[in-house]
Amino acid sequence: MVCPTPLTASLVLSSRFENIEVAERVLRDLCERAGCDEDDLRPLLSALWEALANAIRHGNRRQVDRRVLVEYSVDGNAAVITVHDQGEGFDPEAVPDPTAPENLLRPSGRGIFFMKQLMDRVEFTSPPAGGTCVTMRRRLNATARSTDNEE
Repeated sequence: MVCPTPLTASLVLSSRFENIEVAERVLRDLCERAGCDEDDLRPLLSALWEALANAIRHGNRRQVDRRVLVEYSVDGNAAVITVHDQGEGFDPEAVPDPTAPENLLRPSGRGIFFMKQLMDRVEFTSPPAGGTCVTMRRRLNATARSTDNEE
């Protein structure tokens, strides 16, 4: 059964890597209730993991007193995930291309690349209150994604 009305949730987490599991459980539950299949869930979980790891490591610099806000909206057609940290902000265009030859052996720097590969849309904003906000959107079935990409 596909859920026509978006299911929503939000979390406020301290900047601890073990909290990523909490955020993943919430996403898994929402997707299950919305009728998503495992093929839809896997890329969402991976993109969420990357966004949260970046928010904790780079945004909040692992300062446990800083928070990460995660917001979800899932229905039978699409999932939207927003991750907002309390860091200094950054310019996503200044992040080196991880596929460039000089960056291939770097131990980090692929999170944004992966998010963009896994999701249909990834947008970064710097809200006036500070931090970085990444909003990721993905259509939830292959037919919808292929028609969405043809537009």
